[in-house]
Parts: sequence; C-alpha cells; structure tokens
Amino acid sequence: MTTLDFVLRGDHITLDALLKATGLAGSGGRAKALVAAGKVQVDGQQELRKTCKLSAGQVVQFGNTRIRIAAAPGSA
Repeated sequence: MTTLDFVLRGDHITLDALLKATGLAGSGGRAKALVAAGKVQVDGQQELRKTCKLSAGQVVQFGNTRIRIAAAPGSA
C-alpha cells in the first residue's frame, strides 16, 4: 500500500479536488466518476458524495493508495 501525505492549504478540501490534486484522477470529471462508482473510502467507509469536505486527520483510500490529510504547519 502506498501512503501519501497531503497538507491542506485551508480548512478543508473536497474529495474530488483531493483526488485530482494528488494525481489519482487525471481530471475533476474522472475524480467525480470514481467517487460515484463507490471506489473511494473516507475513514474506512465508502463515500459517494463527490464534494464531501475533508479536513485534517482524515484518511482517504483509493485502490492501493492511502492519503493522510494534514493541517498546514502553524494552522490552528
């Protein structure tokens, strides 16, 4: 399993934007299709909401890749 650490620039990121930002989906449309097909999990549960808001401490899994979401250094 590959693990990526993703540092937030703000308070949250949407699930489809995260998949695109990490390169797991080549486009926003592809990211939305992957989520709609039930291929993505958030904190161990299948997530079907394409624009679900993710925040620091959450973990997203797609295929053999796990993404850990972290707060930017110095953010409260």
